[in-house]
Amino acid sequence: MRSKSAAAPFGLWMLIFTIVPMAIVVYFAFTDPDGQFTLANILEIRNYAKPFLSSIYLGAIATVICLVLAYPLSFIIARSTERVQQTMVMIVMIPMWMNFLLRTYAWMSILEENGFLNQFFGLFGLHFNMINTSGAIVLGMVYNFLPFMVLPLYSVMAKMDDRVIEAARDLGCNHFEVFRRIILPLSTPGIVSGITMVFVPAVSTFVISKLLGGGKNYMIGDIIEAMFVGSASNYNLGAALSLVLMILMLLCMAFTRKVDNDEETIGGMMA
Repeated sequence: MRSKSAAAPFGLWMLIFTIVPMAIVVYFAFTDPDGQFTLANILEIRNYAKPFLSSIYLGAIATVICLVLAYPLSFIIARSTERVQQTMVMIVMIPMWMNFLLRTYAWMSILEENGFLNQFFGLFGLHFNMINTSGAIVLGMVYNFLPFMVLPLYSVMAKMDDRVIEAARDLGCNHFEVFRRIILPLSTPGIVSGITMVFVPAVSTFVISKLLGGGKNYMIGDIIEAMFVGSASNYNLGAALSLVLMILMLLCMAFTRKVDNDEETIGGMMA
C-alpha cells in the first residue's frame, strides 16, 4: 500500500505531462478543424514522404557516425583509471551544459562563408561551401548528440569484468576474436540505447536543419514546426506528422527493451 502511495506523484506526473499530451496529439491527428473524425490527415502524410525520408536518412548517417566515434572513445574511457574516467566523462558532458541553440549558432560562425574554417583553409588557397548543406546538418547532429551515444556505451563498458576478457585471451583468442565474442556482445545494450537516444532526436530535430541547413534541406521537424506556427498553421496535419514520429520513438524503445531482455536472459543462462 505504501509503495502505491509513493508512486502516486509519478503517476500523476505521467498522466499530466505524457498521457494527456499524447491523447491530444492523437485526437487532432484523426479530426478535422471542426472536430469531426477523418483519416485525411494520415493520408496527407504521403505528400511529405521526401522530408520524412530525408530526416531518416540524415538521422541514420549521424547515428552511425556517432556510434563509430563513440565506441572506441567509450572503451578507452572505461579502461582508464578512475581519475581519468571522471575527467574524460566531464569533458564529454561539458558541451551539454551549454544551451543547445548557442552550440548550434557557434557552428554557424565556424562553417559560414567567412567563418573560422574557411579562413583557415584560405591560408592554403582553399575554400569550401560548408554552410547550408546536408553535411552541415549531419555535423551539427553529431556534435550535439554524440554525448548521448558515449554515456550509455561507457556505462555498459565500465561494468565489464576484465577477468572475462583475460580468460578469452588465455584460451587463445586474438584481439579481433576477443572483440567479436566478448566485448561486442556485452556492449550490445549500450549500443542499442545509444542508437535510440541519438536517432530519435536526430530525426525530429528542426533547429539544426534550420540554422545549419539554411532552410534548403527541409526535415520532418521543420514541417511539423511550420504546422504549428505562422498563418499557414495546420494543427491537425502537424499532429498527424507528430504521431508518426511518436510511433517511431515507441518502436525504438520497444526494440531497446527487447534487446536488453535478451541480453539479461543470456547473462542469466551463462551465470
